Formats: sequence, structure tokens, C-alpha cells
Amino acid sequence: MKKSELIRKLKSAGCYFDGELSNHESWYSPITNQHFTIPRHDAKEIPNGTLNSIKKQSGVKL
Repeated sequence: MKKSELIRKLKSAGCYFDGELSNHESWYSPITNQHFTIPRHDAKEIPNGTLNSIKKQSGVKL
């Protein structure tokens, strides 16, 4: 999954951008009340392990 598609799904679930880190973006999920990070590799596919981690931390079904 590309980063743009992931962000579209997160925003539709109510998650929002919270700030920038060195190589990642910080996001917040009101579903789980947790902060999580997304890598800033815009043109690359996000690895499955990273997607699974984001899915657990955000509470969003990807």
C-alpha cells in the first residue's frame, strides 16, 4: 500500500497528523488514544510488517 492510500484511510477513520519526526510522521488515533508513526517514504510501498503495526496502533482496518 502506498503512503497516500494509507493516509486517506486513516483520515477517514478520524486519525490526524500530529507532527514531524526526523524520518517519520507522528499521527494520533482517537480510536485507541495512541500516537503512532508513519515512515516518510512517499514513492515506496509500505512494508507489510509496518502496515500491521500501524493497523494495531491506530485501530483502523486497512
